[in-house]
Amino acid sequence: MRFPLSTPLAVPAGTLAAGPQPTLTAGDLVLRPWQDDDASAFLAAYQDPEIRRWHTRRPASEEQVREWFAFYHRAWRQETAASWAMTYDGGAMVGRMVLGGMDLGDGVAVCAYWVVPAARGAGLASRSLRAVSDWALGAAGFHRLELDHSTRNHASCRVAVKAGFRPEGTRRRAAVHADGPHDMHLHARVRGDD
Repeated sequence: MRFPLSTPLAVPAGTLAAGPQPTLTAGDLVLRPWQDDDASAFLAAYQDPEIRRWHTRRPASEEQVREWFAFYHRAWRQETAASWAMTYDGGAMVGRMVLGGMDLGDGVAVCAYWVVPAARGAGLASRSLRAVSDWALGAAGFHRLELDHSTRNHASCRVAVKAGFRPEGTRRRAAVHADGPHDMHLHARVRGDD
């Protein structure tokens, strides 16, 4: 059961779903909605040990990947999440960017990302995160974006800070990875941050 808010929604219901999920750009970087022909590259990305280490939900087949893509498209229409393929000039997928857990009432959402091994080290994740957060805190109307990562995931921490997400603290034993519970660093970017 959902109880009505005494305050207006920060992001009015229907605002996002009124149009298609946007394609975002940052120079030669294009973030676009997922397409069925991304399935094999998406599945292959989850064979990478680093992606497997930090992301505990993994597709088992291309068919399951296409089910995930269908879920991503429904989530956009339901205004609960958006997921993009990171690409160079709209071509082959080199990473994933997510804006999930959308709370339209408070104007808060959660970011997550990964990059395939061949594209790491070029600033792709931080540029993508900056593009998504600029859109979310601007045109989309959110007030606050959060992300967390294992305290052992130093690369993700660098991405967050470089994209303007300030560290806010540590959530103790907040996520379970293959090797057990991890403490998680919490970062946030709010409207008005540079």
